[in-house]
Amino acid sequence: MDYIIILAGGKGLRMGSDIPKQFLPIGGMPVLMHTLKRFREYSKELKIILVLPKQQQAYWQTLCEEYHFQEDYLIANGGETRFHSIKNGLQLIPDDAQGLVGVHDGVRPFPSVEVIRNCYETARREGSAIPVIPVVETIRHLEGNVNFVNVQCSMFNVQCSRTVPRDEYRLVQTPQVFDIQLHKKAYAQDYRDSFTDDASVVESMGHSVVLVEGNRENIKITTPFDCIVAEAIVHSSHS
Repeated sequence: MDYIIILAGGKGLRMGSDIPKQFLPIGGMPVLMHTLKRFREYSKELKIILVLPKQQQAYWQTLCEEYHFQEDYLIANGGETRFHSIKNGLQLIPDDAQGLVGVHDGVRPFPSVEVIRNCYETARREGSAIPVIPVVETIRHLEGNVNFVNVQCSMFNVQCSRTVPRDEYRLVQTPQVFDIQLHKKAYAQDYRDSFTDDASVVESMGHSVVLVEGNRENIKITTPFDCIVAEAIVHSSHS
């Protein structure tokens, strides 16, 4: 049995909205509904675990009624951090379960079905898979204290940064997919600040992760500009 844990714990602070970003409407439907529908497109049998802060669950149910959104999923309470939220989601998977579990950001509504499939198929062979995309812009590495000033001012501290070769880097997306037993073992560890995603948790145990090609449309919606891009993606997919 395969699972996907969808994390939706954002507060919308960078969005400048009182409505959490996962509930904002995109293309006539809340972001989170787009996300769940995409994984259901991938598989009718996939077990979906939705992780939501307890205080947001009633509002989510109201939205489901308003949009006549019916989907089969389990729900877990959000935790103090991403790590603890995932741990809560994993607790809904039987300890002796065999198969795969993916973790996906609820505010990434556009992973392609092909990318999702590649992640699960690769993880089935290799034990892990995370989607990545190439870096297309120049990257500078900050060394020590770097001063940023207003763009109208010409004085920047350029002595403490350097350009690095972008072809040596990749941008990481979700879903990140792992063998269930490996993932449960990884999340039996104590939390560390260095745990920024599932790959970092698994790698801390000495396990390597396998990279697969992601899709550039799989953006993470965190700012008003991202909403504009998301609307364009929805529009292009319907045209």
